[in-house]
Amino acid sequence: MKLLLITHGSRGDVQPFAALARGLGAAGHTVTMAAPAQSAWLAEPFCDRVVRLHDGPNVLADDIQVVKGLETAFRGPGGTRRLLTTIPKTRRLVGLVQEDLATMARELRRSGGDDVDLVIHHVAGAGHDVAEYLDAPSVLMCPQPYWVPTGAFPDPSFPWPWPARWNRATYGASQAIWWAFSGSSSAWRRRSLGLARRPGARYRQPDGTPTPILHPFSPRLLPSGTDYPAWVHTTGFWTLPAPDGWAPDPALAAFLADGPPPIYLGFASTVSSDPARLGRIVRGAVRLTGVRAVVVGGWSGLTAGDVGDDIAFADNVPFDWLFERVAAVVHHGGLGTTGAAMASGRPQVVCPLLPDQWFSARRMQALGVAPEPVPQRRLTAESLAVAIETATSDPQLPHRGARLAQQVRGESGVAAAIDVIEAASTRRTVSQQSGSRR
Repeated sequence: MKLLLITHGSRGDVQPFAALARGLGAAGHTVTMAAPAQSAWLAEPFCDRVVRLHDGPNVLADDIQVVKGLETAFRGPGGTRRLLTTIPKTRRLVGLVQEDLATMARELRRSGGDDVDLVIHHVAGAGHDVAEYLDAPSVLMCPQPYWVPTGAFPDPSFPWPWPARWNRATYGASQAIWWAFSGSSSAWRRRSLGLARRPGARYRQPDGTPTPILHPFSPRLLPSGTDYPAWVHTTGFWTLPAPDGWAPDPALAAFLADGPPPIYLGFASTVSSDPARLGRIVRGAVRLTGVRAVVVGGWSGLTAGDVGDDIAFADNVPFDWLFERVAAVVHHGGLGTTGAAMASGRPQVVCPLLPDQWFSARRMQALGVAPEPVPQRRLTAESLAVAIETATSDPQLPHRGARLAQQVRGESGVAAAIDVIEAASTRRTVSQQSGSRR
């Protein structure tokens, strides 16, 4: 098959698609992938073609007002006002991404777009519009557990206590937040693609049938009793192993070998308005607990100078390699990092900021592999030290973690996703053949 993959967002939104592209290529499919320019390199080894899109709202990681808005959101009028001022900025940048998608779609049509057999796309974007323009079916990838309503838990973005029997009614919250910051694509799809408005286009094919949905995470992440419909497939994590021939920085390898296993600390795609303060907190917590530590900077802005000479620092290390070599994983609760931590079996400390991160944090606590979450907004050296001490001293956490790791590692997320993708293409082929016979 000739497949088009479309994603956008942080590295955590691109890396699962790179893992999927790797699996699809190995299965003999031809893969084109569209991704934000700053992280498209992740997919290049596995794709026949990579289309680099505008980085869109990613560029706001350097906008101090936007970062402060996220950190202080809904903490009084000032925080809410600061967050709301980012809406025009994000909408304009989303528009630039959409125009790149339209340009790509027109080029594909001119060069034989009929050859695109299927589009697999990230939910936070206009991939379904591109698929409709190319007259191709689509499969939707939802990387967080709040896009499909369920009675098992409320939408993690819903901010108020709510009776459990009405959980499904909360699931407009995440959609409303996404719409507020990105706007509707209806005007763009009409202007740039010549498509009429179609309500529910993201979740329904043009013929009205449900769009297959892929959850690229483990069913273990979900509470028991999660009741998704048959077209929602929770496959297991889509993991991308360390590249062939990859080797750690010699200084990091020497640090790991020169003493007991350290803890890992990192906040990945979470941006800090004051990296120096975050560094002081990390440094203070490490010294209060007396542990060795490895810090990976990510988008947090942390540098080696922020954490001090006695803490190992790295900009980019494959988590599947690193987490096998640490005593505990202190992270922000993003789905990709959470998946790697679950697969490692190591005790966790989760410091969430955003709703999906809070969902992960509470689930890790419920699974018995992490203590109570430590909110990033109230993070101190003392609170972080208490959580680290619990994670590294409670013998039950590694015991439960090892059992969870065995279960997660037994799931073949990419292979399960490929089965769904190939079945969706087969249904399309059968439908076309039936139509031609009629």
